Amino acid sequence: MFERIEVRQIGVIARKEFRDRVRNRWVWAAALIFSLFALAIAYFGSAHQGAVGFRGIEVTIASLVSLAIYLVPLIALLLGYDAIVGERERGSLELLLSMPVTRFEILLGKYIGLAAALATSTVIGFGAGLLPLAADLGARDVYHYAGFVLSALLMGMAFLGISLLVSVIASDRVRASGVAIALWFFFVLIFDLLLMGALVASQGNLGSGLFAALLMLNPADIFRLLNIFSSEQVQSMYGLATVVPDSLTNPMVLIGIMLGWIVVPFFIANWRFK
Repeated sequence: MFERIEVRQIGVIARKEFRDRVRNRWVWAAALIFSLFALAIAYFGSAHQGAVGFRGIEVTIASLVSLAIYLVPLIALLLGYDAIVGERERGSLELLLSMPVTRFEILLGKYIGLAAALATSTVIGFGAGLLPLAADLGARDVYHYAGFVLSALLMGMAFLGISLLVSVIASDRVRASGVAIALWFFFVLIFDLLLMGALVASQGNLGSGLFAALLMLNPADIFRLLNIFSSEQVQSMYGLATVVPDSLTNPMVLIGIMLGWIVVPFFIANWRFK
């Protein structure tokens, strides 16, 4: 599978995928959504405490984490759900496969192009959202915020891999879109409810190690933990900090698990695509 991989072929497919997303305004629409919400949260995130205005990067990130968990997975899933099944329905997949390009190169090229589109919208959107506050940010604030944006991008790439797997397996675009939305509901809304229900049903007997291990089954929760343990102030805002063992508070461990979420769905998709 990995012999004689043509990097040029992958690049051609990736560029086409990226251009298609730019042309249909997906990238700019997502960037606008990110920037508007980032700016609104930076200014009004503490309104419930009776204060308006920028209150510090850590408070802003704590509020943006919840927003990113809703928006980034949704945009990633919508970006990739029709990458393969859409080509199949239009009949262009057969034409593409008749050319001197392997299925792995097609899949990797599409993933890279979609990831580039997602990265562009995420970086531009969250970056532009804080530009009006640049005068209030120090070097440490910028570094901390860049870490948040990077973790959001990693989460998006994990869900992008999941959406690509859905696109390979689905028989048509309608089913693929339905599965993509269902997965968004499950990972973003239902998963934590089920986990908390299990914790309550066990009357607190669900060990912290098992609880933390179950959190690793959701890229959105890994993203949340990455940002919780980046700051003591943010930790104080989340009860999860008291139930996660020290072994899973290391950012490098969490990043490694997130990378697994990026790689594994892609290679399962590649296996099914063959």
